[in-house]
Amino acid sequence: MDKSSQTMSALLACVAAVSLIVGGIGIMNIMMLSVTERTREIGIRRAVGARAYQVLVQFILESITLSLVGGILGILLGVIAAVAIAKSVQWSTSISFMSVALSFGISAAIGICFGYYPAREASKVTPITSLRFE
Repeated sequence: MDKSSQTMSALLACVAAVSLIVGGIGIMNIMMLSVTERTREIGIRRAVGARAYQVLVQFILESITLSLVGGILGILLGVIAAVAIAKSVQWSTSISFMSVALSFGISAAIGICFGYYPAREASKVTPITSLRFE
């Protein structure tokens, strides 16, 4: 029974890892699209005095916010599913605060890791490039 439980835990961890990678790639694609659509705005910000670092921080914060909202929704759906399963099948379920905090932290880390490249690309936009864009 213990061996079967360990196998299921490992399988669940692999599925979660693949889901995190796919979600991270989705965040990166959304942020790259945002950078492309907002090239003119970024250039104007740079022209009026914003530093590359400030633009980088802006886009990293946007990607972290995006991933945290997704993380919060995932936590809520997980809690709702656990409660629904416990009520309908009469199983005992427990939700540990540590696992919720860990998943929230991993969600933020995914936002930072996969949001860095689009943020770096946004910080490299020069005002002259943005004027030619569109």
